[in-house]
Amino acid sequence: MTAPTGPQYEIRAQHTDSTITVYQAYAPFIGLPAVRDGRFPDVWKRDRMTWIKPSFLWMMYRCGWAAKEGQETVLAVEITREGFDWALARSELSHYVRGVHPDRATWQQQLRRSPARVQWDPERDLRLERLPYRSLQLGLSGEASERYADEWTVSIRDVTPLARRIHAHVAAGRLDEAAGLLPRETPYPLGGVPLPKAAVV
Repeated sequence: MTAPTGPQYEIRAQHTDSTITVYQAYAPFIGLPAVRDGRFPDVWKRDRMTWIKPSFLWMMYRCGWAAKEGQETVLAVEITREGFDWALARSELSHYVRGVHPDRATWQQQLRRSPARVQWDPERDLRLERLPYRSLQLGLSGEASERYADEWTVSIRDVTPLARRIHAHVAAGRLDEAAGLLPRETPYPLGGVPLPKAAVV
Protein backbone atom coordinates (compact mmCIF):
# COMPACT_ATOMS: atom_id res chain seq x y z
CA MET A 1 0.00 0.00 0.00
CA THR A 2 1.43 3.38 -0.98
CA ALA A 3 1.97 5.89 1.82
CA PRO A 4 0.15 9.16 1.19
CA THR A 5 2.16 12.30 0.73
CA GLY A 6 1.70 15.23 3.06
CA PRO A 7 2.60 16.31 6.58
CA GLN A 8 4.06 13.75 8.94
CA TYR A 9 1.64 14.91 11.64
CA GLU A 10 -1.84 15.02 10.15
CA ILE A 11 -5.21 13.72 11.26
CA ARG A 12 -6.58 11.28 8.69
CA ALA A 13 -10.07 9.90 9.28
CA GLN A 14 -13.37 8.85 7.84
CA HIS A 15 -15.59 11.90 8.27
CA THR A 16 -18.68 13.72 7.05
CA ASP A 17 -19.68 17.37 7.29
CA SER A 18 -20.79 16.82 10.90
CA THR A 19 -19.17 13.61 12.20
CA ILE A 20 -15.88 11.77 12.46
CA THR A 21 -15.42 8.02 12.96
CA VAL A 22 -13.00 6.80 15.61
CA TYR A 23 -12.14 3.26 16.68
CA GLN A 24 -11.91 1.43 19.98
CA ALA A 25 -11.66 -2.25 20.91
CA TYR A 26 -13.24 -3.87 23.94
CA ALA A 27 -14.10 -7.21 25.43
CA PRO A 28 -17.51 -8.45 24.21
CA PHE A 29 -19.21 -7.68 27.53
CA ILE A 30 -18.63 -3.98 26.82
CA GLY A 31 -18.54 -3.88 23.02
CA LEU A 32 -21.67 -5.89 22.24
CA PRO A 33 -24.06 -3.96 24.54
CA ALA A 34 -22.60 -0.71 23.18
CA VAL A 35 -23.50 -1.78 19.64
CA ARG A 36 -26.94 -3.02 20.69
CA ASP A 37 -27.89 0.13 22.59
CA GLY A 38 -25.93 2.73 20.66
CA ARG A 39 -24.27 3.91 23.85
CA PHE A 40 -21.66 2.60 26.25
CA PRO A 41 -23.02 0.38 29.05
CA ASP A 42 -22.83 1.27 32.72
CA VAL A 43 -19.83 -1.02 33.16
CA TRP A 44 -17.87 1.38 30.91
CA LYS A 45 -16.10 3.71 33.33
CA ARG A 46 -16.55 7.39 32.55
CA ASP A 47 -13.96 8.35 35.16
CA ARG A 48 -11.13 6.55 33.34
CA MET A 49 -8.97 7.72 30.44
CA THR A 50 -10.28 6.35 27.15
CA TRP A 51 -8.26 6.47 23.91
CA ILE A 52 -9.91 6.96 20.52
CA LYS A 53 -8.16 6.33 17.19
CA PRO A 54 -9.25 7.79 13.84
CA SER A 55 -7.00 5.29 11.99
CA PHE A 56 -8.54 1.88 11.30
CA LEU A 57 -5.17 0.24 10.66
CA TRP A 58 -3.63 1.65 13.82
CA MET A 59 -6.56 0.13 15.69
CA MET A 60 -5.83 -3.18 13.97
CA TYR A 61 -2.22 -2.94 15.12
CA ARG A 62 -3.32 -2.20 18.67
CA CYS A 63 -5.89 -5.01 18.90
CA GLY A 64 -4.10 -7.56 16.70
CA TRP A 65 -6.97 -7.77 14.23
CA ALA A 66 -9.40 -8.29 17.16
CA ALA A 67 -7.42 -11.26 18.47
CA LYS A 68 -5.94 -9.76 21.65
CA GLU A 69 -7.58 -10.63 24.92
CA GLY A 70 -10.00 -7.94 26.02
CA GLN A 71 -10.05 -6.38 22.54
CA GLU A 72 -12.09 -8.94 20.63
CA THR A 73 -14.85 -6.48 19.65
CA VAL A 74 -13.81 -3.57 17.45
CA LEU A 75 -16.12 -0.58 17.47
CA ALA A 76 -16.47 2.19 14.93
CA VAL A 77 -17.79 5.10 16.99
CA GLU A 78 -19.22 7.98 15.00
CA ILE A 79 -19.01 11.18 17.04
CA THR A 80 -19.74 14.80 16.33
CA ARG A 81 -16.98 16.88 14.83
CA GLU A 82 -17.97 19.59 17.27
CA GLY A 83 -17.07 17.28 20.15
CA PHE A 84 -13.86 16.04 18.54
CA ASP A 85 -12.76 19.61 17.85
CA TRP A 86 -13.62 20.60 21.43
CA ALA A 87 -11.30 17.88 22.72
CA LEU A 88 -8.50 18.80 20.31
CA ALA A 89 -8.68 22.46 21.29
CA ARG A 90 -8.23 21.49 24.95
CA SER A 91 -5.61 18.79 24.49
CA GLU A 92 -2.03 18.52 25.61
CA LEU A 93 0.76 16.21 24.50
CA SER A 94 0.90 12.97 26.46
CA HIS A 95 4.67 13.35 26.88
CA TYR A 96 7.15 16.15 27.40
CA VAL A 97 8.95 17.39 24.28
CA ARG A 98 11.92 19.71 24.57
CA GLY A 99 11.43 22.74 22.34
CA VAL A 100 7.65 22.39 22.35
CA HIS A 101 7.17 23.00 26.08
CA PRO A 102 9.10 25.69 27.98
CA ASP A 103 10.08 23.11 30.59
CA ARG A 104 8.86 19.85 32.11
CA ALA A 105 7.08 21.54 35.01
CA THR A 106 5.03 23.70 32.65
CA TRP A 107 4.04 20.64 30.60
CA GLN A 108 2.98 18.78 33.76
CA GLN A 109 0.80 21.72 34.85
CA GLN A 110 -0.83 21.92 31.42
CA LEU A 111 -1.37 18.17 31.35
CA ARG A 112 -3.15 18.22 34.72
CA ARG A 113 -5.53 20.93 33.48
CA SER A 114 -6.25 19.28 30.14
CA PRO A 115 -9.23 16.91 29.62
CA ALA A 116 -7.59 15.44 26.50
CA ARG A 117 -4.17 14.05 25.59
CA VAL A 118 -2.60 13.79 22.16
CA GLN A 119 -0.21 11.02 21.20
CA TRP A 120 1.34 10.58 17.76
CA ASP A 121 2.37 7.01 16.91
CA PRO A 122 3.74 5.57 13.66
CA GLU A 123 0.92 4.77 11.25
CA ARG A 124 0.67 1.16 10.04
CA ASP A 125 0.22 -0.53 6.69
CA LEU A 126 -1.86 -3.62 5.92
CA ARG A 127 0.89 -5.86 7.31
CA LEU A 128 0.88 -3.63 10.42
CA GLU A 129 4.42 -2.48 9.66
CA ARG A 130 5.47 1.04 10.62
CA LEU A 131 5.00 3.82 8.08
CA PRO A 132 7.11 7.01 8.02
CA TYR A 133 4.31 9.27 9.21
CA ARG A 134 2.20 9.52 12.32
CA SER A 135 -1.28 8.54 13.42
CA LEU A 136 -3.25 10.39 16.08
CA GLN A 137 -4.48 8.88 19.31
CA LEU A 138 -6.65 11.09 21.45
CA GLY A 139 -7.03 10.30 25.14
CA LEU A 140 -10.16 11.57 26.86
CA SER A 141 -10.58 11.97 30.59
CA GLY A 142 -12.85 13.78 33.01
CA GLU A 143 -15.26 16.10 31.23
CA ALA A 144 -14.08 14.95 27.79
CA SER A 145 -14.73 11.29 28.59
CA GLU A 146 -18.20 12.05 29.91
CA ARG A 147 -19.07 14.20 26.91
CA TYR A 148 -17.78 11.50 24.54
CA ALA A 149 -20.07 8.89 26.05
CA ASP A 150 -23.12 11.01 26.79
CA GLU A 151 -23.17 13.83 24.22
CA TRP A 152 -20.89 13.31 21.23
CA THR A 153 -21.69 9.71 20.25
CA VAL A 154 -23.93 9.51 17.18
CA SER A 155 -23.68 5.77 16.44
CA ILE A 156 -21.66 2.69 17.40
CA ARG A 157 -21.04 -0.11 14.88
CA ASP A 158 -19.37 -3.49 15.28
CA VAL A 159 -16.65 -3.67 12.64
CA THR A 160 -15.10 -6.89 13.95
CA PRO A 161 -16.34 -8.91 10.94
CA LEU A 162 -14.80 -6.32 8.61
CA ALA A 163 -11.49 -6.54 10.48
CA ARG A 164 -11.47 -10.31 10.13
CA ARG A 165 -12.29 -10.20 6.41
CA ILE A 166 -9.48 -7.76 5.75
CA HIS A 167 -7.07 -9.80 7.86
CA ALA A 168 -7.97 -12.97 5.94
CA HIS A 169 -7.09 -11.25 2.67
CA VAL A 170 -3.81 -9.98 4.12
CA ALA A 171 -2.89 -13.41 5.45
CA ALA A 172 -3.54 -14.88 2.01
CA GLY A 173 -1.41 -12.23 0.31
CA ARG A 174 -4.40 -10.57 -1.36
CA LEU A 175 -3.39 -7.01 -0.47
CA ASP A 176 -5.39 -5.34 -3.24
CA GLU A 177 -8.59 -7.02 -2.04
CA ALA A 178 -7.75 -6.07 1.55
CA ALA A 179 -7.07 -2.45 0.62
CA GLY A 180 -10.40 -2.26 -1.20
CA LEU A 181 -12.25 -3.01 2.04
CA LEU A 182 -10.52 -0.37 4.15
CA PRO A 183 -12.54 2.61 5.37
CA ARG A 184 -11.73 5.69 3.28
CA GLU A 185 -9.70 8.02 5.47
CA THR A 186 -8.82 11.51 4.25
CA PRO A 187 -7.17 14.54 5.90
CA TYR A 188 -9.46 15.92 8.57
CA PRO A 189 -10.32 19.61 8.09
CA LEU A 190 -9.68 21.38 11.36
CA GLY A 191 -11.68 24.48 10.44
CA GLY A 192 -9.64 26.85 12.57
CA VAL A 193 -9.12 24.48 15.48
CA PRO A 194 -5.41 24.60 16.39
CA LEU A 195 -3.67 21.29 15.80
CA PRO A 196 -1.91 20.11 18.96
CA LYS A 197 1.67 21.31 19.14
CA ALA A 198 2.99 17.82 18.47
CA ALA A 199 2.43 18.66 14.82
CA VAL A 200 5.59 20.73 14.80
CA VAL A 201 7.83 18.23 16.58
